[in-house]
Amino acid sequence: TLLEAVQAAGGTVPVLCHRPGLDPVGVCRVCVVEVEGARVLAPACVQKAQAGQVVRTDTPAVRTARATLGELLMADHETPCARERLSGDCELEAYYRRYGPRNGHGAAAAEPAPPRFAPRPEPPRRLDDSAPMIMVDHGACILCDRCIRACDDVQVNLVIHRGGKGGRTRIVFDDDRPMGASSCVACGECAAACPTGALVDRPLTGLDFRGTTKTDAVCPYCGVGCQITYETKGNTIVRVQGKADGPANLGRLCVKGRYGFDYAQHPDRLTVPLIRREDAPKTPDLPADRRSLFREATWDEALDLAARRLREIRDAYGPSALAGFGSAKCTNEEAYLFQKLVRAGWGTNNVDHCTRLCHASSVAALLETIGSGAVTDIVRDVEHADCALVIGANPTENHPVAATFIKQAARRGLTLIVVDVRRTGLMRHATHAVQFRSGTDVAFLNGLMHVILEEGLADLDFVRTRTTGFEALAETVRRYPPEVVAGITGVPAETVRAVGRAVGRAKNVMIFWGMGISQHTTGTDNARCLISLALLTGQVGRPGTGLHPLRGQNNVQGASDAGLIPMVFPDYQPVKDAAARARFEAAWGVALDPTPGLTVVEITSAALEGRIRGMYVLGENPFLSDPNVNKVKRALARLDWLVVQDIFLTETAGYADVVLPGAAAAEKTGTFTNTDRRVQLTRAAVAPPGEARPDWAIIIEMANRFGFPMRYDSPEAVFRELCAVSPSIAGLTYDRLAREAVTYPVPEPGHPGTTVLFDRDFPTGRGRFVPAEWEPARETPDADFRFVLNTGRLLEHWHTGTMTRRSRVLDAREPSPWVEIAAEDLARIGARDGEMLRVTSRRGTITLRAEASGRVAPGSVFIPFHFHEAAANVLTNDALDPFGKIPEFKVCAVRIEKA
Repeated sequence: TLLEAVQAAGGTVPVLCHRPGLDPVGVCRVCVVEVEGARVLAPACVQKAQAGQVVRTDTPAVRTARATLGELLMADHETPCARERLSGDCELEAYYRRYGPRNGHGAAAAEPAPPRFAPRPEPPRRLDDSAPMIMVDHGACILCDRCIRACDDVQVNLVIHRGGKGGRTRIVFDDDRPMGASSCVACGECAAACPTGALVDRPLTGLDFRGTTKTDAVCPYCGVGCQITYETKGNTIVRVQGKADGPANLGRLCVKGRYGFDYAQHPDRLTVPLIRREDAPKTPDLPADRRSLFREATWDEALDLAARRLREIRDAYGPSALAGFGSAKCTNEEAYLFQKLVRAGWGTNNVDHCTRLCHASSVAALLETIGSGAVTDIVRDVEHADCALVIGANPTENHPVAATFIKQAARRGLTLIVVDVRRTGLMRHATHAVQFRSGTDVAFLNGLMHVILEEGLADLDFVRTRTTGFEALAETVRRYPPEVVAGITGVPAETVRAVGRAVGRAKNVMIFWGMGISQHTTGTDNARCLISLALLTGQVGRPGTGLHPLRGQNNVQGASDAGLIPMVFPDYQPVKDAAARARFEAAWGVALDPTPGLTVVEITSAALEGRIRGMYVLGENPFLSDPNVNKVKRALARLDWLVVQDIFLTETAGYADVVLPGAAAAEKTGTFTNTDRRVQLTRAAVAPPGEARPDWAIIIEMANRFGFPMRYDSPEAVFRELCAVSPSIAGLTYDRLAREAVTYPVPEPGHPGTTVLFDRDFPTGRGRFVPAEWEPARETPDADFRFVLNTGRLLEHWHTGTMTRRSRVLDAREPSPWVEIAAEDLARIGARDGEMLRVTSRRGTITLRAEASGRVAPGSVFIPFHFHEAAANVLTNDALDPFGKIPEFKVCAVRIEKA
């Protein structure tokens, strides 16, 4: 465009409606320039540049046009507007100061004149105060449409439009509702795009945005790994912005990333170490005031006591009597130190983290079939796909920024197939939206492969040259024609055929899945079928193809890579492998246990049985995150000794003997690895409150006092050692990560990183088909328990709610628990929308509000698991997948009654 040509030549042209990243529309006309020979002034943002044109950007006609346009826009504008008052960056006011008509002559000429024009009619509902995160002032709006394009074209949420006619034209939300009552998902993209005070972020911490210090970091929530910039004053975070060049997000954020930062400054933060009072015995049921169970202590007292008692248990009962739960919220460096302490310091492999509760079955299947547990292509490469299958995942709520790239691809013509037991937001954008019965994934996927083979759509060249086990797969899927699959899944046979053909005929197919696939006793079989589908159609090894299990926590990939898994050392080197063990024994200077350790749920069972007597829990809250909460409570209460390191006094910490105050994500420097395998450096923006310390430093102190010396002076020193023992990231350094995020494998310095894996072969040589037969879920409805329960996350909350429920905006949008139920089921039990229901499984009972919904099928209910007052995991089944050892969160039988 002319604008781009002028800018490339070093010239300047003002803009208001234009913004990088948005398609130009030319509605404000302040960018007009004079093109020699043209009849009228040309809007530079939309006019295409042509060779030989003579363009003038500062002529009398151009100056007059800019001044008059400024007057027209400023006629409606209250000065200073909210944006100017809060951050001093209203683009319209800056434009008018520079280009507006001058007021008189001489010295006064520097001042712009007042506008000569009358304002437009006052819009109805000029001030809209209904949303907790954004202030709306229609009187400051200049109808530049930047908010519309940000909402529609970037986030693809389709909430903001123009309404009214003539001088009463205005921006509206949905069908002209207040913003807080609309379908707005509070991503904040509109406020980030708005050039005036029409849409402005609220100051959540009471401070304005002028004169802030900016620190680049990584979002602490889901696995997308959005790069952010913290804006701080003193030791207070006042705002978060998305980094425009962040490779995972391109500046985009969701409601959690943009507005969920204030949890770190919540008054509930732990600021001093705590020791359990001698008159506070452990019982399964905690008192309402958990703080009353503890007394404050010095760091030396707390660390000495914590380490001494763990050492005494090791000496009396052996290393296998100890276990550690690490955290995917901590950095790679902290995960590495924690598993090293457990393995090399304590002498056991009983160390695990939340991957066991989300994607352990996916990793087990990927390692078995292709030899790697990571994704094979990055999310953004969906732009190179012509078909995407999203199954058992709800990215619009759980990975909202990743969902924007999928929705954009769908608008450009991508064939989008969304398959789930519950209707999700992404289904609005799908070519094929398929709702099926819980626990029937294997049958459905076998049906797709049956169609692909029956209709000759398989990539037999790929199968012949790059796979093994095809004959066994073909024999298995032969037994799943669409008519049989329809009877099992409830999906019409013709829909099974249509989806099978769409996948089979596409040139490039990406497969995304989430915990709707993995959190089953058949989770590994579900993932095996997805991998077989990709191998059968040759959809691996090219941009826009491959397998992508969407990671749920910000560093679950990195924590797994760093060895926070009981059966592997860092970089997935098996503890049973003698050569791998010898490498780590040489690196760490101690003999290591060759026996794989216990997993999360196995550790809980062992604690209840008295085999695990001491635990160290870092940043996890198994009280809410683990299945069968009543069992977890009994197990925690039975432990001889429990050390919890966290930023809040969580429910799990209520059972602790010693509580150590750690640092929040904004208070630490280190690396995170996102769902794309992208390693990114995050930096501390503020200091921990009170006496709280960075987690890496606490782990080192615990190790030293336990009798296993650790000598590191910084996270960077830890990272150097992690890279030295991890071939996949051997080429990384902090210096490099300070300049760029890098997608591993990066086997040596200077290596560019690897976006697409397995273009030629797999770590196992050939990919392996592992066929699976469908079998019902471990627990199905019966006469006493007639409903199927499904659990999951909400857009506004994350994991156990420890952080998000202490964020003002997030808690305001979703303050309390509910059970989603079909309207006809609600009527059948004699209850109404909004009334309280009692939900009971074979393991416990909770009471919560009914929400009538068309998203769940009759006979099914959905409960988010973030709310301690009605914890969904009181109900869930702790039966395990035999391969991934992941519990059955997604299917259990419940009874529902009016409370």
